[in-house]
Amino acid sequence: MKTLNNISRFVVGVVFIFSGFVKAIDPLGSTYKFHDYFEAFGMDALGFLAFPLAILISSLEFVIGFSLLFSTRKKLTAWALLLFMAFFTILTFILAIFNPVTDCGCFGDAIIMTNWQTFGKNVFLMIFTLILFSTRNDFEINWSVKRQWGFIILPFIFSVLVSVYCFNNLPIMDFRPYSIGTHIPEKMIIPENAPKAEYETILVYQKDGIEKEFTLENLPDTTWEWVSTENKLISEGYIPPIHDFTISTSSGNDITEIVLNDNKFTFLLIAHDLNKTNIKNIDQINELANYAKESGVCNFICLTSALEEDINAFKEKTNAPYMFFNTDEITLKTIIRANPGLVLLKKGTILDKWHHKNTPSVEEIKEEYLENPKLKNQNSNEDEIAS
Repeated sequence: MKTLNNISRFVVGVVFIFSGFVKAIDPLGSTYKFHDYFEAFGMDALGFLAFPLAILISSLEFVIGFSLLFSTRKKLTAWALLLFMAFFTILTFILAIFNPVTDCGCFGDAIIMTNWQTFGKNVFLMIFTLILFSTRNDFEINWSVKRQWGFIILPFIFSVLVSVYCFNNLPIMDFRPYSIGTHIPEKMIIPENAPKAEYETILVYQKDGIEKEFTLENLPDTTWEWVSTENKLISEGYIPPIHDFTISTSSGNDITEIVLNDNKFTFLLIAHDLNKTNIKNIDQINELANYAKESGVCNFICLTSALEEDINAFKEKTNAPYMFFNTDEITLKTIIRANPGLVLLKKGTILDKWHHKNTPSVEEIKEEYLENPKLKNQNSNEDEIAS
């Protein structure tokens, strides 16, 4: 029984530590996911709890995982684990049935799972959870209570500090498809032999006030009257890592290819919501934009999902010396966990990313990139971003 207990502690402990850590380093990602949950269940008024819950849940998972591995405060840990698993197993079962949110976010962006996969994972872990709960009074360690509490408090503090740091900077590990070094066009390619999405056509007919569904292979006779047609998705097929990245002008012109194929360095100021954009460091950002405009050695544009009136108000408030283009809000939130944040591109490759609090100076950019011989000597392209 002790061997089974040790296996259970290791399996659940490692999963919880991993799950807690990947969420702790991306608190904004978890915050967005909680907002999705609240909207899906009609609880928008609780949106203000999203960020605190993001930090709390990741820290609890991290602590429970550590407590299991080191077998500290066994009874308390066993109860916390059971309640945690019971709640989320029920929740993921509801999500799997009704699918209001397609990805539960249990492993952040490190591992993307469907709701049914997540539910299956929780059922699997629940087996070990019940073993640990049933043996919670056995196999006590000889550590003092004070030392055991230390193995709970210290991991909790560590997890919270990591979350706060990553919120005020950027995630220390980036599992999203827009990480530094990514060549965006490559991540948008769909292989020729990739599986395609499959749909089933359902036709609804009525007769004598009764509606019935038919397929294309089983159509009714002419006495039935057609009502509607629906295409049901059977299989999604292959979806490239980046499938929703587009940049368009206010008039709707798509300039994505121009931006991604430009040999010049291009700064993307990412501001998904201009009404909530932090302008504390806007002077440093404007300094970079003015240098780009005056020197002509690089481009500087802003990508936002804001409406035209919000863009005009932002321009007036910040004296923005750059052009604004439109990109989907979710895409912008995925590209960088900051509002605003800076992304440096060249020929479609992400060279670096900065939180607005860490906006680099012109001299830093010149030394690190613009005057870097390896990057500077690449063939230049006369194409420039047009409005």
